[in-house]
Amino acid sequence: MKIGFFVPCYIDAIYPQAAISTYGLLKKLGLDVEFIERGTCCGLPELDMGYIKHSCTLEKGVAPFVADKGYDYVVVPSGICTDQFRYHFNEVEQTPEVKHFRATVYDPVEFLHDILKITELPGHPSFPARVALHNGCHSLRFLHEARPTELMMKPFDKCADLLRLVDGLEVGYATRRDECCGFGGIFAIWDASCSGQQGRDKVSDYARNGFRYVTSQDMSCLIHQQTIARKIGLDLKMFYFTEILNGDAKP
Repeated sequence: MKIGFFVPCYIDAIYPQAAISTYGLLKKLGLDVEFIERGTCCGLPELDMGYIKHSCTLEKGVAPFVADKGYDYVVVPSGICTDQFRYHFNEVEQTPEVKHFRATVYDPVEFLHDILKITELPGHPSFPARVALHNGCHSLRFLHEARPTELMMKPFDKCADLLRLVDGLEVGYATRRDECCGFGGIFAIWDASCSGQQGRDKVSDYARNGFRYVTSQDMSCLIHQQTIARKIGLDLKMFYFTEILNGDAKP
């Protein structure tokens, strides 16, 4: 099994540990993982703003490095970027290679839970603490990694299933567990007041419920929440979920 590993631009620039931990975990699981060195941006910010030509340029720039290398799967440590590749990567020619890429690109939660179906973690990591799990909007409603509260269906949470493989870790949630934290990429810029208030509501919810640690499968949400928590003086530590699974995060 040959795995392409695509690191999103914001992970590379702001929080590379999310990629380092994910890559390390995949290697510990015995996989043949190839870092995609020429990967840049998936085009999501431009597409969100309606700049189709700009998004097209980025998609054309990244397509040869993700779609033409014969990967069985491509793993992307970001739910928002995975969603972009799978459902919105439309501005490039839909060659058989591009179609294969779009059908086999996964974020780490999907890949570990649905493809590898892991039941234990290498090295038996421990994290003896209660941790709030934030399921980002894209991961929740587009990648279907947990049940949104508005749907009347059997509860499930793939990221929580993986976290429960960690010794001593107790998974918990904010009171309004799947309410948006307000990041939304460009939204945080053009409507900063609304975005900021949503973030304050979210991190204050964690604090009221006694959490000190927060994790998610979308680092973009955690970067936003961590920044707000620091600004308003809340003692919260945020970890990308593979940091915990790989034993890189400690309480």
